[in-house]
Amino acid sequence: MAAAAPSSVVAGLVSGLGLARSSLTPSDGRSPSLSPLHPPWPAAPRLVCRSSGARPPRERAVAAAAAAANSPRQQQQLGEHEHEEAVAAAAMEPERSSPHEVREEIARCFDLVRRLGRGAVYLGSSRIARLLDCTTWSGAGPGFMDAATQGALEAGKPVGGFKIGKEAGEWTTSNFHPYLPSESYLTCRFFSARKHGLVDAAVRNCPTDRTAIIALPGGIGTLDELFEMMALIQLERIGSTLPVPFLLLNYDSYYSKLLDFLNDCEEWGTVAPGEVASLWKVCNGNHEALEYLAQFYNVPLAERNYCISPQLKQQATS
Repeated sequence: MAAAAPSSVVAGLVSGLGLARSSLTPSDGRSPSLSPLHPPWPAAPRLVCRSSGARPPRERAVAAAAAAANSPRQQQQLGEHEHEEAVAAAAMEPERSSPHEVREEIARCFDLVRRLGRGAVYLGSSRIARLLDCTTWSGAGPGFMDAATQGALEAGKPVGGFKIGKEAGEWTTSNFHPYLPSESYLTCRFFSARKHGLVDAAVRNCPTDRTAIIALPGGIGTLDELFEMMALIQLERIGSTLPVPFLLLNYDSYYSKLLDFLNDCEEWGTVAPGEVASLWKVCNGNHEALEYLAQFYNVPLAERNYCISPQLKQQATS
């Protein structure tokens, strides 16, 4: 039996729930009557501004609230509009400070990237830092992030990070890295600021910049960053002028099921054929990743500080 098209399935669901237009509109064209189980939506308070000679809405609302506290007669004299504005003003939330705090934190992230320089962003290997001669960036956390940090330090290359107080799987919260100097990382309160910092670290400003995005095995947070980076590359918010290599490290087939899912998306038509493959390079190991980056940036063979595969040697000498 052939599977029904997704649009028809959704249409059937809507119809079955009694939300189809035909079930709400009587045959004679009259407006449908609502049952007691479906009361009408409550009317929202109106904010009415007079065209001339009127006080600002907030000022009138304050006056209305003060009058209402004095006597019911004064409340009636102010009229219906002022009373509604007083109710609306009382329901308004105070101004939030988080947008300003996020903006300030993003500015600090950008300043850290400016001081340490752009480079390879890990979403871990000293060889990449040495090969590209760049700064290594990560979430400055444990696991693979720490492997990237230690590898870069062993290679004698700069390290930067945007950490959060508590990573998934950790029991305690700490704003401090156990061994990195405080001037090389920033503890972010907001995830949006952390992501802005990692994206800024990966963007190439000139042809001599050698940056990369390396997605290592991880959990929900890694997948979140992985797909956001992919979307930014897809929409040309990253790499529109100078392309940035995006590598998916599929160690021990860790991401194979994810790749199968994305292939299924192509079959369903939600992703264009070849679209995902054009956004990143899937590598099964470090050697494959290093060779891809070396070829991407045309690194001379003499500067490739890793064991070159026999196939590449043959291509270079032929």
